[in-house]
Amino acid sequence: MSSATTFPPTTQQQDPLIIAGRSFQSRLMTGTGKYQDHNIMQGSIAASGCEIVTVAVRRVQTQAPGHEGLAEAIDWTKIWMLPNTAGCKTAEDAVRVARLGREMAKLLGQEDNNFVKLEVIPDTKYLLPDPVGTLEAAEQLIKEGFAVLPYINADPLLAKRLEELGCATVMPLGSPIGSGQGLRNAANLQIIIEEANVPVVVDAGIGSPSEAALSMELGADALLINSAIALAKNPPAMAKAMGLATQAGRLAHLAGRIPVKQYAAASSPLTGTIS
Repeated sequence: MSSATTFPPTTQQQDPLIIAGRSFQSRLMTGTGKYQDHNIMQGSIAASGCEIVTVAVRRVQTQAPGHEGLAEAIDWTKIWMLPNTAGCKTAEDAVRVARLGREMAKLLGQEDNNFVKLEVIPDTKYLLPDPVGTLEAAEQLIKEGFAVLPYINADPLLAKRLEELGCATVMPLGSPIGSGQGLRNAANLQIIIEEANVPVVVDAGIGSPSEAALSMELGADALLINSAIALAKNPPAMAKAMGLATQAGRLAHLAGRIPVKQYAAASSPLTGTIS
């Protein structure tokens, strides 16, 4: 009896990203910070094809430089807001800002949006997240009905602990945020990906489309990329490249690469050749 061959999906529509029961066609998330102006930001978001955009609640609330009118610059009927707790140094502060973010999403028309990207970062030099504070804040926010997407170091044990608490995803960094160093934690990322039962979103450090593709080839479910797009010479073009790289990496992961061999192997059979 012959068995049918199963091929990986070739379109985003056949391979949705599911977070907290919500379906997204794009596996690339982008941000709103560091752009020269709102027009470039809008063009970049459109070019990337993303459906989730993260917004720093504290900076929008205080109208920080570069964030004036930001909330009104995006069509939230087409883009899902991911409020983040950037700038929070303690668990208590992060919980408070997350609540503000949920209210902001409601005011902008997303009344059922309970997503929050949780960031607890007391370190001002390397901007590395606090694992203890992140755990504490995640536990409280989950009790309050949030879908928590925690930004963490590439720590497999921490990732599993957050998953067990009920986080909607885990978001390990590839390297320090904004550094463009790429994947400095590939071995740990692979462990997190292999062990996770929730989506793994590689967040921070990606600087080029090749690094985005590699992250997806490792098996990541999605990427969050901001600095590499916003600080590029041509942000909309880079956004387009990152979107395509995310798709290519995902398809390559599903397709399965050939085994690495020590010696060469001929592409064409050697039998039947003319002697």
